[in-house]
Amino acid sequence: MSEYQKVDVVVEEKVNTYKDIALQIHGKPEVSNYEFFACETLSQQLKAEGFEIRTDVAGHRTGFTASYKSSKPGIVVVFLAEYDALQGIGHACGHNLFGSISALAAVAYKAYIGEVGGEVRVYGTPGEEGGENGSSKGSFVREGFFDDVDIALALHPSSDNGRTGKSLAVAPVDIEFFGKSAHASGQPEKGINALDSVIQVFNGVNALRQHVTDDVRIHGIITNGGEAPNVVPDYASARFYLRAKSRPALDELYTKFENIVKGAALQTGATYKFGLFQNSVDNVVPTPRFDDLFEAYLNTYGETIPDTPKKGAGSTDAGNVSQVVPTLHPQIRISDVPVAGHSIEFREAAKSELGLRSIDIGSRVLAKTALHLAEHPEELKAVKSQHHENVLHQ
Repeated sequence: MSEYQKVDVVVEEKVNTYKDIALQIHGKPEVSNYEFFACETLSQQLKAEGFEIRTDVAGHRTGFTASYKSSKPGIVVVFLAEYDALQGIGHACGHNLFGSISALAAVAYKAYIGEVGGEVRVYGTPGEEGGENGSSKGSFVREGFFDDVDIALALHPSSDNGRTGKSLAVAPVDIEFFGKSAHASGQPEKGINALDSVIQVFNGVNALRQHVTDDVRIHGIITNGGEAPNVVPDYASARFYLRAKSRPALDELYTKFENIVKGAALQTGATYKFGLFQNSVDNVVPTPRFDDLFEAYLNTYGETIPDTPKKGAGSTDAGNVSQVVPTLHPQIRISDVPVAGHSIEFREAAKSELGLRSIDIGSRVLAKTALHLAEHPEELKAVKSQHHENVLHQ
């Protein structure tokens, strides 16, 4: 598979620039809705590469699109860029690398666009980790940014190489209870305890755990529990993540959870507000034919994917994209030893020599995978067909 030698030439020439960008973003971590430096740095670099840039898109002030269109007809390819950090720990998920990999892959793909035609885009999607106005890929899907897209590609840093895996759909929800304050000792009968309502929600969730499938995860925190122990709390709040293997399963869980909230309010006499505090996230629908191509090109650089399946599953808003177009979302190793995601060790690996090497290899492999489908319509058709079937039968 040496037919895309120009990809290697472009990456070789430009990779140090994108490594430097990754280190700059690593050194200035920004959380969801505040990734001003990362958005500006990546989008302006792509502008310098000849892409047309739009910022503040899909309702996200730190989102961007970068596009380059050939005069020749062809497919529309999107490379997904993430660049948000984790609160308090920085780039412990490696998104400083993620954004640089996708941007350089798009630049390498652009070198061939005169031959393959069509359009190449980078979507800068803030807040994958959640948070204020987080999980922006859901907004990009909802606002129609994928309506004319043929394939989407991304590559996530990890402690080992891996194929696109399934993930859990997640509903991030806030609950607020409103009661009535009173002296907790002198006149407790006049109070309505909002904190009791929150506690009843946790009790109800613990009871529900006996009657859900193994894929379900429900985890939450109390965000406000009152001000003083001698005052009946007239306000209390909590935040939960509800997770399940698929959107239909999550919708069913959401209804059960809301019934627990309603029941807690009835028990205490409080009123409540309940709902999503950011975009709901869909489960990832893998397309194995897409990953087969990725793995074949990865192997040409001496990298292999272990046979051992990964344990556990998290969530990613790439799942929202995978519901509407074939989406590649595999992993590339940035450490020689196992390191846990969202850890200090992972954060350090994201600026290591091996971490930066992932930009070099990852951008080449993503670009070549996309080019292969652009030049082989029958394989693209097979990928789309498999994706359609997998969405229907998830």
